[in-house]
Amino acid sequence: MQLNALIHELKKVSTLENVGLWKALAADLERPSRQRRAVNLSRISRVANENEIVIVPGKVLASGELTQKVTIAAFKFSKQAMDKITKKGKAITIMDLLRENPRGKNARIIG
Repeated sequence: MQLNALIHELKKVSTLENVGLWKALAADLERPSRQRRAVNLSRISRVANENEIVIVPGKVLASGELTQKVTIAAFKFSKQAMDKITKKGKAITIMDLLRENPRGKNARIIG
């Protein structure tokens, strides 16, 4: 899915559901690509709790290992990161998360 369509959908759901998480995420994704976040799996392991939903408004990189079961939603994943995540947790796109969890419960932005 194109970035502009994703940003538009995030803003729309934020208004309809009155959830500030999606609006903040849209603002992060609107930034220039050089300013988008790149987060390693080691950092996600340090800050995420078991069964939590972690949102990365950028790219997830493969450095480190996941130590607990988490769901990671991101704009992009490196191939190695995707392989490591599927062994321990779940990797989905931000749009899929938006459809599954429009209220944004148990989710937080990391980066």
